[in-house]
Amino acid sequence: MKSIYYYLLAGLMFITSGCSDWLSEDDAPKITYDYYETEDGINAAIVAAYGYLRWGVGGERFDVMTEMGTDLFTEGEDGSNRESFNKYATQLNPDVGILNELWENHYKGISDANIGMQKIMDSGSLIESVKKQSYAEMLFMRAYLYFDLVQQFGRIPLVTEGSFEVRTDFKRADVADIYNQIISDLRNAAEDLPEKASIQGRATRYAASHLLAKVYLTRGSAVTEARGQKSTDMDSTLYYAERVINSGAHQLQANFSSLWDPANPANSEVIFGIQFTTEPLYNGDGNKQHLFWLSWYEDQPGMLRDKENGRPYRRHVATKKTMDDLFDRLHDSRFYKSFKWVYYANNTNTLPKWEPLSYDGTVYFTPDASKGQIEGQLKFQHGDTAIWYTMQKTGLVTNSNDMRKFRADYTYSYFPRETHSIRYFPALSKYLDPNRPSVAEEKGSREWVRMRLGETYLLAAEAAGRKGDLEKAAEYINVIRKRAAWAEGETKDKQIWMFEGGQNNTESTYDDLKVTAADLNGDIVAFMLDERGRELLGEINRWEDLVRCELLLDWAKKYNPDALYIKEYHKLRPIPQKHIDRLNPAGEISEEQNAGYY
Repeated sequence: MKSIYYYLLAGLMFITSGCSDWLSEDDAPKITYDYYETEDGINAAIVAAYGYLRWGVGGERFDVMTEMGTDLFTEGEDGSNRESFNKYATQLNPDVGILNELWENHYKGISDANIGMQKIMDSGSLIESVKKQSYAEMLFMRAYLYFDLVQQFGRIPLVTEGSFEVRTDFKRADVADIYNQIISDLRNAAEDLPEKASIQGRATRYAASHLLAKVYLTRGSAVTEARGQKSTDMDSTLYYAERVINSGAHQLQANFSSLWDPANPANSEVIFGIQFTTEPLYNGDGNKQHLFWLSWYEDQPGMLRDKENGRPYRRHVATKKTMDDLFDRLHDSRFYKSFKWVYYANNTNTLPKWEPLSYDGTVYFTPDASKGQIEGQLKFQHGDTAIWYTMQKTGLVTNSNDMRKFRADYTYSYFPRETHSIRYFPALSKYLDPNRPSVAEEKGSREWVRMRLGETYLLAAEAAGRKGDLEKAAEYINVIRKRAAWAEGETKDKQIWMFEGGQNNTESTYDDLKVTAADLNGDIVAFMLDERGRELLGEINRWEDLVRCELLLDWAKKYNPDALYIKEYHKLRPIPQKHIDRLNPAGEISEEQNAGYY
């Protein structure tokens, strides 16, 4: 299958020029859009529109806006966005650069999609089938971008026609109108998009259907918010989710770990993924998510920074809820498969040797020759375990001196649960990118998976549960739980029998993990939010999940001790000041800005 990036060079002319900067007061562009009316021009325009979708992972962007400041992740040791998006301090204001970049990027993409649709329909040379499919892709793109924006900002300008002139008179539409437009776009796109993409990374009927299910679920999840929700929203969610599930176009990966294997891109579970490449000319800002979820390791004996273990920017650390309470760690393999626990020695220059360890002149550990602990000899060899994180709760570690004594009992650097910190912690392993050309390279090439079948099952389960059909909800959850369990014949992580009370066996744990309708006969919303946390941990959606269920304030305050200043109004982001400053005429600030930010 061809990959979309081969068409990027032709598409770049539409990203870097054209009248897409529709909030700017610069001179109108000089480029002609007649090229859109040819088939080659359509391909270039469509790929240019896909290019806007890459923005979210081209730096500290959507990871910050959707995972930081939630119940599942808090701030790591480093980074400049912690005060704004994790603590919800006064730094979260209309001048935040990342929000203005989001606004500009997405509205440029919307503008290009609008112009593209107009020129496609104006073309007299295109055959009808090409027109329909190309128009549908532009509808998909516009809906995708608007869905991002409405979740982050609430009321926003709604523009559905292409403009070749500079405009400054944009009024915010009601949220209900924005959702109606998104749904209309996606329903039309879902009928005319192909079942299978001819080029890897382009939208299909099932990508539109998955996104449509999520949009309906988001609109219908509202309790007090005015999103234009309808009594049929859960029926529609279930209909479109089942359309994907029953199509047979996508299959779950048998092993949860396979989803995150860099050697397994565009696998059968991926419904829609945003493409990157190892070719610098086509890669733009690249996918930089590999940087932000990792912990420090290169200062430990026997270690140096390499491509396999990544470049650790230490931005996101799992909360206590995630590490201690969210998972059934004995039976649910997703916990141990979502994090990196072991590092193997890769630096022969810093391999440690056995020597007496002392504190304040008092020797408290002496090598035991009967155990192979011989002074002057190496503790471990190149390729052996150099660092091991565990969930063991020793009850011994109360200060740094105790930690030194405890670690002296191990040949390698050992980090039991009490010693996990904002610098040293089990790193989320989903975004590791060992295929970068060098250890210093920030621009990763891994596909950014935005929709996968595992989530589709959860969309269907939540919709069924909210409708009161707990049997169907349990059925769909158990499809995911069966994959989540340790499979028959699978070797379990050794922590299962060392620290979790399990057995050193290869028996399936599905019987202990599956749910019944009775198990769901309670707070189905809270259950599904936690199940989404287990399945989709760190996959750029948590803040939006909490907001759609109107639980951001309660859950962030309860589970994230660093969310010190969160208030009810933080369910929306501030409208960028640069946008407001360009408006002419501008309304009262209460009309142009979200409450709490003026």
